[in-house]
Amino acid sequence: MTTPLRIGYVPEHFSTPLHFAHTHFSLTSTLIPFPSGTGHMITSLQSQEIDVAIGLTEGWVAGIGKAQEEGKEAGYRMVGTYVETPLCWAISTGGGRGDVEGVEGLRGGKMGVSRVGSGSYVMGFVLADTHGWLNPPTTTTASSSSSSSSPPFEIIPLQTFANLRAAVNNGSADFFMWEHFTSKRYYTNGEIKRIGEIYTPWPSWHIVARLGIVGDMRLEDMMQKLNEGVRREE
Repeated sequence: MTTPLRIGYVPEHFSTPLHFAHTHFSLTSTLIPFPSGTGHMITSLQSQEIDVAIGLTEGWVAGIGKAQEEGKEAGYRMVGTYVETPLCWAISTGGGRGDVEGVEGLRGGKMGVSRVGSGSYVMGFVLADTHGWLNPPTTTTASSSSSSSSPPFEIIPLQTFANLRAAVNNGSADFFMWEHFTSKRYYTNGEIKRIGEIYTPWPSWHIVARLGIVGDMRLEDMMQKLNEGVRREE
């Protein structure tokens, strides 16, 4: 009997092909939701609590880079592309926040993230780089020297999407970044408001596997079943 793959995923609409593969195409797997996102799946891969995970490209790359800086293995490898197109990250604040009106005023504010190293964390620095907030000032005054060594935001780790929405409304964070369509319903009901957006400059979702099962035939079967799930969704 084939041992089921333990597959971590984020419980959002992007995961529909995975559920189709499991339900309709006999993917031998145990599906384990991670509402806290890619960063949590990294730690679960490293502790061998899951075998495979589907998550944001920037989170996986950040995890590998962090491990390399520390002189160790990340504990997983990227084994396939899940979504080739860029992801639209919506930038949100509290529905009643009159003090946060646009992206230009976010520098120096409090950025809510799910976890340090997650997609919501990495994309904050992509945003900062896009606006030149990571560059040292062109002048050399004492005040500008001080500002050049300061991070663009204060980072507030909050674990889940629900906690992020609560934080921008109670003032413990000023803004956060999350996928556009997942956020959209909360714009409609007024819980949060959209103040901007930014796209990933890379394919948005990748599949990774812990080192112990890289090359396992179950991975090939999973890829085939996922493709069938995608075709069913279409």
